[in-house]
Amino acid sequence: MNYKDYFASLKGKNVTVVGFGVSNRPFVKMLSECGALVTVRDKKEPEKEIQSEFEGIKFITGEKYLEDLNDKLIFKTPGMRRDIPEFEAAEKNGAKITSEMQLFFELCPCRIIAVTGSEGKTTTTTLIYNILKEQGYRVFLGGNIGTPLLPRISQMNENDFVVAELSSFQLSDMTSSADTAVITNIVEEHLNWHKSMEEYIDAKKNVFRFQKKNGRLILNADYATTLSLAPEANGKTEFFSMKKPQENGTFLNENGFIVHKDRAGSVLLFHRDIIKLPGDHNVENFMAAVCATWGLADISTYRKVAKEFSGVEHRMEFVREKDGVKYYNDSIATSPTSVIACLKSQTQRIITISGGSDKNLDYSAVAPYIIKYVKHMILTGQTAQKIYKAVTECEGYDPDNTVIEFADGMADAVKKAHDCAKSGDIVYLSPISASFDCYKNFEERGKHFKQLVNEL
Repeated sequence: MNYKDYFASLKGKNVTVVGFGVSNRPFVKMLSECGALVTVRDKKEPEKEIQSEFEGIKFITGEKYLEDLNDKLIFKTPGMRRDIPEFEAAEKNGAKITSEMQLFFELCPCRIIAVTGSEGKTTTTTLIYNILKEQGYRVFLGGNIGTPLLPRISQMNENDFVVAELSSFQLSDMTSSADTAVITNIVEEHLNWHKSMEEYIDAKKNVFRFQKKNGRLILNADYATTLSLAPEANGKTEFFSMKKPQENGTFLNENGFIVHKDRAGSVLLFHRDIIKLPGDHNVENFMAAVCATWGLADISTYRKVAKEFSGVEHRMEFVREKDGVKYYNDSIATSPTSVIACLKSQTQRIITISGGSDKNLDYSAVAPYIIKYVKHMILTGQTAQKIYKAVTECEGYDPDNTVIEFADGMADAVKKAHDCAKSGDIVYLSPISASFDCYKNFEERGKHFKQLVNEL
């Protein structure tokens, strides 16, 4: 069914949308404009001026916002689990529970390249978008990044591309997969939401689980978790690797050149040194993007994007230099492995601001890298004591070599970093943790950090 017929079929029907975050609002308007009788349910009551923009829509808010969930079509926000009692009861009563992303995948008229993984997905998604755009395609960027896709579906045709970043939350109950699926890596993540690591991995599999035989799955060959998924693919599987040559995929050779190899032979693209983004992890991200777009772009396009792409906001983002001290925003680094990647790319020991809300992660793996690469660490948030314990109990820890102090919130942390830094130093917001103890998301945290740094 195309999107016009689908939305026409909703006219006069009762539809519930659970969750009224900013990204859901264009979808709510879309449903209302097609004649659906929309009810919005959210624990938090929107401001009156926002509600006034949604005339004719019923709002149910407060602690009991999920009571009497009796509409037959329910769109849930990705952050809510499918197995909560209210949803299970609604399904028993004949309700269809779905999501905006699921509906978009069902109705999308063009090819979809979807990227998921524990780290690197935002940069990889943006690289794929830039490569295709530079090549001359019309490309739509969305999912867990950019603006919602479904409200833009009327602009899409079969010759276009959608590049979507997808989180495990979005994928957890998806029953449609992308034409090309990329999994950057899988490590411990979001274990405060997923019941187990197995459940987390299983959610990631939905990015390719429903592919047909002409589907493509791009996997990181350097992680056992991703490599183990290959036998489950329905379509063609390709790999990227920093460590070893691949018969079918993209890899870094012993001389530092990026190579793509398939049945047609090997193609030497360029040396890793031309990639503007620093660090091995960004070479890895670029190879994933090359593998995902192979056959769609010229080598000259890959080289141009490699030389010019300077990164995404909140990922090792340069903020400013003040009194000879450089400040970087890495708010997206919410797990040990993402911080390890950042630390390994450093050429000198740095000052970090770390801590945030707890995702039930083990910080012992990042501790040796903190000891090696961090000379002064400022801790704040719920995980401050947990990170402190991991670092101070790590073999080789020296309190004179890695100074640790605590701060009362971001403003105090930035002040302490500024006070201890000397000309030539580098300061990173490097949370190793989620943001939900103080912020709506990592973007809000990163923007607050940048504001404070720019006010110094």
